[in-house]
Amino acid sequence: MKRPSLGAILLGCIPFAGTCLSVPLWDRINPLVLGIPFNFFWLTLWLLLGPLCMGAAYRLETSRTPDPPGAEQGGAE
Repeated sequence: MKRPSLGAILLGCIPFAGTCLSVPLWDRINPLVLGIPFNFFWLTLWLLLGPLCMGAAYRLETSRTPDPPGAEQGGAE
């Protein structure tokens, strides 16, 4: 098993940092965004952005992985 690349690790840490480490920056009820308190909007936003970051990390890792030998032959034998 190969170690993940630094880019994939950083992409995986972005949602964690956005939700957990940024609390002092957004811990306010006002202003309202789309009619909801900003802190609820921020957490909901990261619920949507988290899978995007993880998908980008997955694509980064699959592009690094070489195809196994014989993978391009296809067909049943």
